[in-house]
Amino acid sequence: MSEEKKNKPTPKRNAKKVTPALAPAATKEAKKAERENARRRRMEMRELYMKGDERALPKRDKGPVKKFARDYVDSRWSIAEFFLPLLMVVLLLTALPNVTVKILATLLMYIVVLISVLDGIWMGRQIKKHCASKFPNESAKGVSMYAWMRSTQIRRLRTPAPQVDRGTKLING
Repeated sequence: MSEEKKNKPTPKRNAKKVTPALAPAATKEAKKAERENARRRRMEMRELYMKGDERALPKRDKGPVKKFARDYVDSRWSIAEFFLPLLMVVLLLTALPNVTVKILATLLMYIVVLISVLDGIWMGRQIKKHCASKFPNESAKGVSMYAWMRSTQIRRLRTPAPQVDRGTKLING
């Protein structure tokens, strides 16, 4: 190490030269306008997402296979979509003092769960079969679980919103 002396004392913090800001401070109006612009863009993207526009969909919902799965689920009735409301009824019934009602309510819940799972397995196999014939070059990986999870949601609360009515024929034959 060199043993040279400094020519000046160590500068104090407050004596350090203040560097000017690289960008001018944004005014309140500019910040407000930017927030409003960002809010408007978010609302537009949400609207496109709810309509099922491919540009606004997250990766898990993109592609013709997932669109077909959504339409397939939305075009049919499923017992799984009634599971949550039924669970609330079962919860109320189990609060009653009658033991027979409690047992029957619990049994009903288990039956609905079993039917829901079996329906989900059947539906997943049907969707995979139709996707393989309809979209031979597309991967159908995960489409069964995607469809079953969508079928468990109450129709009104599904996102993206259903694009087809119940009873719509998607497959010829």
